[in-house]
Amino acid sequence: MRAERASRWFVTVSALFFVGFHVAMAVAAPRRVVVTLGLYGFVLHVLFGKAYALVPAYFDRDLAWELGPAAQFPLSVFGTTGLALAPLGPPWLQPVGTALWVGGVAVFLGTLGWTIRDNITGAATGTGGPNAHREPVDRVANVAVPIALGYLVFAAGGALATAVGFESVLPQQLSHLLAAGTAALFVFGVGFRLFPRFLVAAVPRPVVALIVAAGAIGPALLGFGLFDHRLLLVGGVVEAVAVVSFALSYLTLFLRSERRRVGFYAVLVAAAAGVVGIGLGLTIAVTGRESALVSAHYRAMLSGFLGLTVVGAAFQFYPPAVGVLPYADDRTALLSIALLGSGLGIQLLDLVGRFDWMKSVGTAAGVLGALLYTYLLIAAFARRWQS
Repeated sequence: MRAERASRWFVTVSALFFVGFHVAMAVAAPRRVVVTLGLYGFVLHVLFGKAYALVPAYFDRDLAWELGPAAQFPLSVFGTTGLALAPLGPPWLQPVGTALWVGGVAVFLGTLGWTIRDNITGAATGTGGPNAHREPVDRVANVAVPIALGYLVFAAGGALATAVGFESVLPQQLSHLLAAGTAALFVFGVGFRLFPRFLVAAVPRPVVALIVAAGAIGPALLGFGLFDHRLLLVGGVVEAVAVVSFALSYLTLFLRSERRRVGFYAVLVAAAAGVVGIGLGLTIAVTGRESALVSAHYRAMLSGFLGLTVVGAAFQFYPPAVGVLPYADDRTALLSIALLGSGLGIQLLDLVGRFDWMKSVGTAAGVLGALLYTYLLIAAFARRWQS
């Protein structure tokens, strides 16, 4: 399975998890089911697939083991499915799902780790030609990748140690290590390689360095200090610096650019959701864990910041207009973004303002938006499968 083909398989299955994530919210499934489908299922599968395709080139290397993606794929898919169903099923699902998922992560880490073993900091960027002026920023952005992989090591190790009874790492801690530590750092690192090129604009190197540094420190404070009030607040502030700075940087890129492709709007909404989610997180750190605020926080960050960033990048990599199915075009893509963004906004208003009647409207919009996103991806991939 070549890296690009493997990437499409991971992205395809991630879209199915994305639909499941929104359906789970609509039917009020347990929080652990929702988070697993959204984080492990949707976000991380996209991350795995695109990392295989992009990281070797960004580190000026070739993928060390071409069969790595094929070996990981079933382990990650079945492991995530087991973890998602564990709160609803027999007790053995949790350890089996954990073992499969950790096995998939081990393949991923081994393959990428060996690929970049002699360029671990990303000093060699593969940048040249008309983009040679971007190399200083690319070097800083590359630093985020090994740190993100390090957080994945900690999360996988913690999950495995908990499953076998050596120690107990709570699911909330694992979620912060994976979402803020692995996924968000990949957004920062890979994002600053992609978005300036997509938008034909530039971000100052010191700004990228600040975001990567804050994004590297914040997740450790959040994950390991989740139940320590002072560490949680400090971690929240540090992570806020990273997310808000990234949002402002993207907004600046967007405003400076003359390009207006459909995926860019999704990332714009994602940036706004990230700022809202960070604000909710800081509120929790100051006032305490109120259930509605916790739900609003993780939905803003998972469905909004990470989710819509993925949607925007996917529409850029796989333009809706190339799809071979009916209504596969930019208008449908904009509709999916509008449904996902407005659905999230309505859900947040419901959770924070306690407008119970809004819940079904917001979750229904999210489900429909996720279905349209999945339809557009399948339509785009169908053309490639025909060729």
